[in-house]
Amino acid sequence: MNYASQRVAKPYFIAALLLFLAQIVFGLIAGYQYIDGSFLFPALPFSVTRMVHTNLLIVWLLMGFMGAAYFIVPEEAQTELYSPRLAWITFWVFLAAGAATILAYLLVPYAHLAALTGNAYLPTMGRGYLEQPLPTKIGIVLVALSLLFNVTMTLARGRKTSLNMILVASLWGLALLFLPAFYFPVDTVKASYSWWWVVHGWVEGDWELILSSLLGFILIKTTGVDREIIEKWMYVIIAMTLISGIIGIGHHYYYIGAPGYWIWLGSVFSAMEPIPFIMLIVFALRILLQRRREHANQAAMLWAMGTPIMAFLGAGLWGFMITLAPMQYVAHGTNFTAAHGHLAFFGAYAMVCLSIISYAMPLLRGRPANDARAQRWEKTGFWVMVLSMTGIALALTGAGLVTVLLQRTGSAPQSFMDVQDRARVFFVLREAAGGGFLIGLLIYLGSFFVQGRESAYLPTPRKLPG
Repeated sequence: MNYASQRVAKPYFIAALLLFLAQIVFGLIAGYQYIDGSFLFPALPFSVTRMVHTNLLIVWLLMGFMGAAYFIVPEEAQTELYSPRLAWITFWVFLAAGAATILAYLLVPYAHLAALTGNAYLPTMGRGYLEQPLPTKIGIVLVALSLLFNVTMTLARGRKTSLNMILVASLWGLALLFLPAFYFPVDTVKASYSWWWVVHGWVEGDWELILSSLLGFILIKTTGVDREIIEKWMYVIIAMTLISGIIGIGHHYYYIGAPGYWIWLGSVFSAMEPIPFIMLIVFALRILLQRRREHANQAAMLWAMGTPIMAFLGAGLWGFMITLAPMQYVAHGTNFTAAHGHLAFFGAYAMVCLSIISYAMPLLRGRPANDARAQRWEKTGFWVMVLSMTGIALALTGAGLVTVLLQRTGSAPQSFMDVQDRARVFFVLREAAGGGFLIGLLIYLGSFFVQGRESAYLPTPRKLPG
């Protein structure tokens, strides 16, 4: 860490990890409600549990991305952050707004919350991942504008590297792609268009650019490979992401009343979407083989190398399994989608956030890297989480297969509840794997409090003027 203003990333990273822990706890509650539907009912119904689980996912990932931007942009620009004070204000506003929204979900019936927050004047609530009340959505826009102003001004007065330009541009894309969340027409087809431009535009488009930027930064810092080589790879991966991702949004338009040509466009370009993730794997492995040094932070390297592999499995392979129109016809709305979602979000975005946190946090605490004992804890947490998430995805895939075979295909489809009962064993396995994931996360968090004798400390960065 070369600049004192990079310290503002630390509270973002800490908040992201705590929100991640809360997300997993609510995920376990939701998973158990699949097994016992009366669990915590009516105090905490499944609809609320799931909503809190998915909203915490979005909030903690955004926290992680913002912390990464505040850490990386000054380092790449070789100048202090434009306004550390604004970054701190943004943090507290975002954290308070997020906490208030989650508490509102838990304490106020959703219909009453909509009435209290002006949804009648500008309807925006009710769609998955976009359940936030209108004031929260406006707050998200303001927080995003604050971040963009800060990092753009930092970039404008500092060194302009390709990596920094891509990262800042993708953050602008993240903010702009959220604007369709304010458009919720009565026409369900048009509503689906605007909803998918936010959800797909984020997770299968713009966020992949953020993923590439964070991964590229970590590899530059830990391998010593020439920046030009890494940036050339990034350009190729990003071009392929945009080509496949923008038109690939059509796989969400199957059978919703959209024009029939989306069947072909969605299928063809969605089939291309795994290609950027394959390229990410090749990119990471080639950079690893060309490395000029062994970095002290081997745990961060493990996260960085694991990210493209797990991203390919979740977003690429599991996504391809359900992306073609004939498969989507029978698999839509089944646990195939949940399997893909869990593995893709973890592999692509949770892991890259944990990668940058693993690299940056020791530096923010004045160390070149955590000591060997702490890194062993972190690596153990890595493997427990990776294996547990793989178990979750396989269990949900089994449940989805049961639904497709017994309810969606064949001459005598069974009722929904009968099929759910047949899939019960997979929900039990999913819950067990979820418990394992929580253990892995706790081990990972515990590594921050482990310290051995050989820990080395860095000099404190210079203080900001004034």
